[in-house]
Amino acid sequence: MASAAPCPPAAGTTVTRASNSKPPTAGSHANLLPASPSPASRLHLPRLPPPPPLSCDNHAPVPATTSTVSRNPTTATLYPSDDSLAAMSPREQTALLSRQRHWRRAHDLFDRVRALPGYAPNPVHYSVLLRHLARARRWSELRRVWLMMSREDAIPPSNPAYASLADALAKAGSAQESLLLLLHMRALGVAPDEISMNTFVRILKNSGRYSDALVLFNNWCIGRFDVEFLHLEYRAVDLHGPMQFLIDDVFHGKLDSAGALGIQKVPWKPKLVETYNTMIDLYGKAGRHKNAMDMFVDMLAYQVMPDICTFNTMIYGFGSCGSVKEAEALLANMVVRGITPDIRTYNVMMMLFASMGDAEGVLKYYHQIGRIGLCADAVSYRIVLQVLCERKLVREAEDVIEGIIKSGTSIHEQSMPVVMKMYIDQGLLDKANAFFERHCRGEEVSSKNFAAIMDAFADRCLWEEAEHIFHCDRGIGGKREIVEYNVMVKAYGLARKYDRVISLLENMKGSGISPDECTYNSLIQMFSAGGFPHRAKKLLHKMKDTGFKPVCETYSAVMRAYSLNSLASEAIDLYSEMKASGVEPNVVVYGLLINMFVETGQVEKALHYSNLMEESGITPNHIVLTSVIKAYSKINCWKEAQDLYTRMRNMDGGPDIIASNTMLNLYAKLGMVIEAKAIFDNLRRNYQGDDVSYIIMIFLYKNMGLLNESIKIAHELDNSGLLSDCAAYNAVMACYVAKGNLRECAELVQKMVENNTFPDASTFQMIFSAVNKINISSEEVLQLESAYSDGRSSAKHAILAFLFSMAGMHAAALNICEQLSRPELTIDPCAYNVAFKVYASCGEVDKAFSLFMRMHALGLKPDTVTCIDLSTCYGISGMSEGMRRISGLLAYRNSEFSKSLHKALVSYRETGSNDLAAQLVTNGMLR
Repeated sequence: MASAAPCPPAAGTTVTRASNSKPPTAGSHANLLPASPSPASRLHLPRLPPPPPLSCDNHAPVPATTSTVSRNPTTATLYPSDDSLAAMSPREQTALLSRQRHWRRAHDLFDRVRALPGYAPNPVHYSVLLRHLARARRWSELRRVWLMMSREDAIPPSNPAYASLADALAKAGSAQESLLLLLHMRALGVAPDEISMNTFVRILKNSGRYSDALVLFNNWCIGRFDVEFLHLEYRAVDLHGPMQFLIDDVFHGKLDSAGALGIQKVPWKPKLVETYNTMIDLYGKAGRHKNAMDMFVDMLAYQVMPDICTFNTMIYGFGSCGSVKEAEALLANMVVRGITPDIRTYNVMMMLFASMGDAEGVLKYYHQIGRIGLCADAVSYRIVLQVLCERKLVREAEDVIEGIIKSGTSIHEQSMPVVMKMYIDQGLLDKANAFFERHCRGEEVSSKNFAAIMDAFADRCLWEEAEHIFHCDRGIGGKREIVEYNVMVKAYGLARKYDRVISLLENMKGSGISPDECTYNSLIQMFSAGGFPHRAKKLLHKMKDTGFKPVCETYSAVMRAYSLNSLASEAIDLYSEMKASGVEPNVVVYGLLINMFVETGQVEKALHYSNLMEESGITPNHIVLTSVIKAYSKINCWKEAQDLYTRMRNMDGGPDIIASNTMLNLYAKLGMVIEAKAIFDNLRRNYQGDDVSYIIMIFLYKNMGLLNESIKIAHELDNSGLLSDCAAYNAVMACYVAKGNLRECAELVQKMVENNTFPDASTFQMIFSAVNKINISSEEVLQLESAYSDGRSSAKHAILAFLFSMAGMHAAALNICEQLSRPELTIDPCAYNVAFKVYASCGEVDKAFSLFMRMHALGLKPDTVTCIDLSTCYGISGMSEGMRRISGLLAYRNSEFSKSLHKALVSYRETGSNDLAAQLVTNGMLR
């Protein structure tokens, strides 16, 4: 975990904060942690003008001088004349050396100082120069200076030199080489003091070597200087790095072996706050929070006052393990002790609440920053934007963005994809585009973050928007990297724009960018998911020819495509090729093969690969076991399937619903009611059953002649809320039809329509079966069946209206008729007849006669069913003339018409006349 910039020291200490300490970056949460101050700052190798110089005989703090060198760091004082240099004290010369910005100028100045008459070799001057050279990675110059110090000037390396050089090497990215200095110190007989020990512990900590760091610290505390772990490491590894000359000194006998024997075993107790800070951070990173607290308590017991860095580290350590209350208590204790929290403190608190998804907690500390007079930094803004955008709190996020702009800073580039994703996920594309144009342009935005923005569009299949980002101007020096091409492959694949992938690859080739492993995997996944397994396999071979080794997941993607297209032989060939390439198939590959053979009816092959999988030591998961159960179900091997199902019940999570339904279906096929009921009852108790479970039981009971049980399950399914498709509705309706309950059938169909599940062919067949069971004219039903078979446009709606009317659901029937009667619609004669019947049954005879006038105007002739329905209307209206004409037209009709005419005559005696009906008769519309 990378350490953050050093924190200000506690009151009473003389440690100077480095001026070139970098602020925490947005790369990781680790950067929010205040790390222990640089040992260089304790060594007083200054970085700020005027710097505290080092003394010649030790590395204790020395008061700054009042010379012009420290007061006026101008060009003249930074590079004084030889006379001026000669007039300076060793401390002033040290300060001047420390302030140099370039290693070459520092080296030149050192040479001039060293050439002065009467110059006495100074170990601190060497320490400062070694630090400059290490940070600049000038290894050859560093070696020459080191040898000059130890051989020409006969100055043995001291703790300041070792600590300074180790710190500089670690910061230059050569942490492993810096640890060589520990071996060199031991071989030379230089026991580490607290500052140098703290330096090496911190380097080990930052390298993740927590146990070695603890060993070094604990040995130091008891007076031991044991670095055997480094001896073993560097003897086993042949290093050819910048510190090779130190290896030669240690392992080739160039140092006096008696040096290590002369190290006195003097116990130490830490006295510096920086040491405690390092150890608290070390224990926290190692997950030993109790030890961290013990170190904090020891610190107070030995009257070492904690500083802000101490509290920030403690707060982070406890917060990262979920102890937020303890973290807040530490913050309160910090204030009580008179230590003012800094911006890093609030960033740590915000980060802790962000890790728990607590947006309110994040905002609480974010708002406190301004209230106590601090200014939010890039890390603060990044944390709060991350939380707000993930919670899709658009207005609050925009307020933060406005605050960033007002502060004169810009949106951190790592926050840009987060904000863009928020807008995109909320469908606010205009705002997303405006944000991009305002904040995401310019060469400071990395290709990685451009790719993240494109990926947010790609996830929503917005390939054109992703393409716009891909082709946008990057400014001078901005170039697209392979990651952006990979995201565009994904975007085109999700949108099924396969033709555009070809031009993208050509663009990629023209830009001199070669496909990487991710590119090939994305292309293979795209063509596999798109149903092009042969193209995916060609890419797989090209990937291998390029030198990449496809992993098991890549092979399984192509095999899945073959499986979905029932290309069993190709899938087996690829399986064999994978094995020959040294890639062992996993449970997913075996699951694909087994399921493919089950679905194609090749049960023996499915069982063969199941056995192969178990023989290879791979434990089948729920999916594979379910596929094997399906295989046994196809050949009615209920005992073997039952054994596997029992095995699944002993696994974590138990059998899934697919496995349970497969067993139910197998038992239902074999008429094993008791076994099926046992599984079904268990599903109901655990609220795991779905509509398929109920359907299987409905048909099982129905086929076994247990109609009452079947109807009971049907009612339960009807009221369960699980009805979601026609198959489920039809299963319930079949029970209602068998029972002869027309009303329940009609109510179920109405529920289907309300749930946007329109009846299918099976539903309509059951409707016809249901209405045929009631006392109704067969001609009406036959006419509807004929219209449905002919595929007439309004037949389906007419059938539903007819069903609702016959079941007494007049409001639902009227609603459909109102829709059919709209003037802009053209309906079939059967629909007119149904409308007449519905209007008559509801007493809406005016609407019936109005619709009949429209029918006559269109030249449609009334048929027998029309006359039957109109006779009812005339009877209700009391129109004797209309009744006589209907009687004359249909005198030769069958008895069914006579019954309908009789009903109409009864209605005629009970009601009065109707003007509209009289008009129809007068105009002769029945002729």
